[in-house]
Amino acid sequence: MNTHLTTPLRLAAAGVPVMPLSADKRPVANCPACRGLACGGRPNMKTPGPCTCPAPCHAWAAATTDPDTLTGRPWATAWAQAQAVAYHPGGAGLTVVDLDNADAIAWARRELPSTRTVPTTRGEHWIYLGAMPSANAVRASVDVKSAMQYARWRGPGTGTMTVLPDVVRGLVVKEETNSPRAGLVSSPPDRAAWEHRVAAGCRHTERYVRTGLERGLALVRARRESGAGSQVFGVAQFIAKQHADCPGPCGLDVLGQHLITTAVSVGVPEPYAARAVTNGLAGAA
Repeated sequence: MNTHLTTPLRLAAAGVPVMPLSADKRPVANCPACRGLACGGRPNMKTPGPCTCPAPCHAWAAATTDPDTLTGRPWATAWAQAQAVAYHPGGAGLTVVDLDNADAIAWARRELPSTRTVPTTRGEHWIYLGAMPSANAVRASVDVKSAMQYARWRGPGTGTMTVLPDVVRGLVVKEETNSPRAGLVSSPPDRAAWEHRVAAGCRHTERYVRTGLERGLALVRARRESGAGSQVFGVAQFIAKQHADCPGPCGLDVLGQHLITTAVSVGVPEPYAARAVTNGLAGAA
């Protein structure tokens, strides 16, 4: 038990909520009172409940930094049976991009900012500073673990931790792309061009805005095989940030429609493209 607790207590002291894992990398089983959510679940779960069980029930929701809880009797059996330690990334203000094979690692090296890296049995964990929603299978063999998930502790890793970038935040909405060869879900008509008269409060020149838009549209068009939805989110957020100091209005809705049209042209369904643009524009507010 003391051996099992050395790492958890060290992590807890650093502000990282921890929990025990069984041999199959799963959380320890819930106690009889919590089994099947008969207790209603814990207050910090997606659907808040009244559970105050002192045992390590409910996986990530039970992860803690409290040394008294970690060393207390209700957790003793779990630590005695544990084969690994897990932590709650979101609770520590972190996000883990879980890359499950060599192809996923190669993709990350091309597309994501470098950050602290931890080897795993099949791939790597890339750890960023900042929390966000979690999602599985954001692309082939890639999961994002942060809020309401746990990750297995495999050591501190190497490299400098990078602040969570927009490109990772944009991965959490599952890509709903169709192959352009299979036909598009919809094809919106051409949208009105951005003009300064509809953006009387914008501090930028018309040439500046149109040049930035065209560069962003080119990035989206380049994603014909995959990633257009995430790319359009990132472009929308970048555009919004450029206008954050304008008194407004800036005609961002017109720019957003151009982004939606271009995303649809490379196979992104219109509802998904519209949601990605709306989230991107709002995310920079």
